[in-house]
Amino acid sequence: MLIQTLWLQDFRSYESLELKLHTGLTAIIGPNGSGKTNLIEALGVLATLKSFRGAPTESLIRRGAPAAVLRAEGVRDDRDVLIELELGARRSRAQVNRQRLKRSRDLLGALRITVFAPDDLALIKDGPAVRRDFLDDVLVALDPNVDAVLRQLERILKQRNALLRQSKGRLDEAGRATLDVWDAKLAATGTDVADRRHALVTDLVPIVDESYTLLAGRPVPFEANYERSWPDGSDGVGEGGLQASAGVDRSLGVALAAARDTDVRRAVTSVGPHRDELVLSLDGLAARTEASQGEQRTLALALRLAGHRLITEVVGESPLLLLDDVLSELDPDRATALLDNLPPGQTVITSAADLPPATAPDHILRFDQSGLRSP
Repeated sequence: MLIQTLWLQDFRSYESLELKLHTGLTAIIGPNGSGKTNLIEALGVLATLKSFRGAPTESLIRRGAPAAVLRAEGVRDDRDVLIELELGARRSRAQVNRQRLKRSRDLLGALRITVFAPDDLALIKDGPAVRRDFLDDVLVALDPNVDAVLRQLERILKQRNALLRQSKGRLDEAGRATLDVWDAKLAATGTDVADRRHALVTDLVPIVDESYTLLAGRPVPFEANYERSWPDGSDGVGEGGLQASAGVDRSLGVALAAARDTDVRRAVTSVGPHRDELVLSLDGLAARTEASQGEQRTLALALRLAGHRLITEVVGESPLLLLDDVLSELDPDRATALLDNLPPGQTVITSAADLPPATAPDHILRFDQSGLRSP
């Protein structure tokens, strides 16, 4: 979808704003605190129903206003598309082309985005949850129906953990029977999620490798391994690096049964896709602990660009690429390499300074401390 116009009412710092966007590269230039990132965030919320900055819904509503309204008008396949979203402290409502959606999550897929922000260094440096979220976000962008599977997994884990807490270290017969039910559900849904993630990693590796080489200006061996929290024959390596033996059942169901006593005692689910890890390495070394910060930031950007490219190839249209203050986080050579190799499609980049002279944006929007200065 090509976004042509964005309207905001009572969103973050904006009481009211109408903004025209263009094809190709749009540069939003202005000092910190002028509202540039708020615009990027608004586009992200319209696409995913959540802030990429991790902000709760109520903080997206301008202080003193009862709700925030976001509207984006654009074109897909020569047809006009209008996306509207009302954010309330208790409830949000969405509609596409004036048709109210029964569930807000049905909006997923109407507008696809790829976001790179300064906090994306966490994608490499932080714990496994950040990398699992990255994989899940790409899976949902590839197929919005995956969102329902992930929500189902979340509900199952919530119910299973609640039962474990209620048991207080001991299960009676009824409790064991109920836990059997939740284990069966978790085994089925958890395996489905892990299999999807594993297949995605396989697809992403060669694209990440190519993207990293373009940004770094030299080839650096890259590896990524999706490690399940239970021994599993599909990838050959399980928990603790144990090799799966032929003829041995390494299913999640068996792992849950083996971990039951521990789970009951600790009142938490210790195995499943919520405990899995995506291990990244550069030149044979763990990227999380051994790579320099420049290498880590380049790898984070390469991951985002690889997901962007894969979505484009599978879905048949390029997501809206949003680059928030990315140039300040890269050295000049890598910043130039990024701008020289932007993927086809619509890109919006924010920056506190003008882009390098060799880069010619298709459109420039300038902000000062009071907001948009020039259309």
